[in-house]
Amino acid sequence: MKKMYVVLAVLLVIVIGAIGIILGQYNGLVTLNEQITGRWSEVENQLQRRGDLIPNLVNTVKGYAKHEKEIFEDVAAARARLAGARTVGEKIQANQQMDGVLSRLLAIAENYPQLKADENFRQLQDELAGTENRIAVARGRYNETVQSYNIATRRFPGNIIAAIFNFTRKDVYFKAEEKAKTVPQVQF
Repeated sequence: MKKMYVVLAVLLVIVIGAIGIILGQYNGLVTLNEQITGRWSEVENQLQRRGDLIPNLVNTVKGYAKHEKEIFEDVAAARARLAGARTVGEKIQANQQMDGVLSRLLAIAENYPQLKADENFRQLQDELAGTENRIAVARGRYNETVQSYNIATRRFPGNIIAAIFNFTRKDVYFKAEEKAKTVPQVQF
């Protein structure tokens, strides 16, 4: 009879340990999944800040560069695409298009010495540069969180818990565009 109690006690410890592991893994996956949502909110917050600054920057540049109509239309179209994007993938793609348009806008602004000296333009450019830095940090944090989540869903025993509770891999990362990988040539 004593042996049976020992066996039951050992089995009880094993079952309790297994339940503890399952609960720990499950709660870890839930936490990481929610962190992804939170990190994405940070990215969207910074994108909204950028979107709010762009019309002011565009209007300031417009005053100096009246004949540069195409860039202003491109900025408006890119901003509309960003506002209309619904999924994370669509927002990332629209954001990358906005990056390209903003680069062109700032390159055009460089051609107007009076504009570069304008206090409003410099202030807006500084605000936009700060926002771009915040976006880069938020993107990096988002990617790190997605990576941690994906690792947790693939490692043992997390992969078993992820499969049981339907935690699927997240494949939406911010990535550099191909043209961003080439080194720009600086000429004087």
